[in-house]
Amino acid sequence: MTGPRLIAIASGKGGVGKTWFSITLAHALARSGRRVLLVDADLGLANVDIQLGLTPAQDLGALLAGKVPLSDVVMRYTEGGFDILPGRSGSGALAGLSGAALGPLVRMLREASYSDILLDLAAGLEAPVRRLAAAADMLLVLATGEPTSLTDAYAVLKLYASDRAGGNARVIVNQAPTHAAGERTYQTLRRASLAFLGQAPEMAGIIRRDERVPDAIRRQTLLLTRHPTSLAADDIGQVCRSLG
Repeated sequence: MTGPRLIAIASGKGGVGKTWFSITLAHALARSGRRVLLVDADLGLANVDIQLGLTPAQDLGALLAGKVPLSDVVMRYTEGGFDILPGRSGSGALAGLSGAALGPLVRMLREASYSDILLDLAAGLEAPVRRLAAAADMLLVLATGEPTSLTDAYAVLKLYASDRAGGNARVIVNQAPTHAAGERTYQTLRRASLAFLGQAPEMAGIIRRDERVPDAIRRQTLLLTRHPTSLAADDIGQVCRSLG
């Protein structure tokens, strides 16, 4: 594959740790020697900068409006060793963009000089989320064991199967009490997908519930820096390796 690998990260439901996961995976990939760009693609409620305590000078809104080039919007996050394309919070105009309006953004990203570009998508099933998910090379769908999370994760997988025949969707189970519990959550999604979609996503990893995660979020710092030997840090490392 020429150009960067685009990895979209979705959840369907908010509150499952998607942005934390996106940040931590970007850090893990960067530590493995990859050149990584994390795009805050939650077009209405961006919060990557908030979780990391950053104050961007420019954001995705300015880029999509054609006011500045990509190079002027991207900011270096030195502590993590990766770059960030900040989003804009509270912008109804961005949240309401049509899928087709995001084409120029995808083309810009395809031409950027990175190994991996992670798209932290908005929760939900709106047109921009679907367009970016279908445009990526891989879709990671986060789910927890909660029934509403499973239902929404299945909805994401169903729409993705419709939008991108033969796509590359994988499941991440987050906040699992144990690996065994995470496996049961994945199998629930797998059975539903096989029964109703005729295909099933692969498992990309299980991340165990870990009290050190909220500690790192509260302190606006990276888990792999603050708690490098934690359970969740080990699990993220395994996810990173599974992605190749």
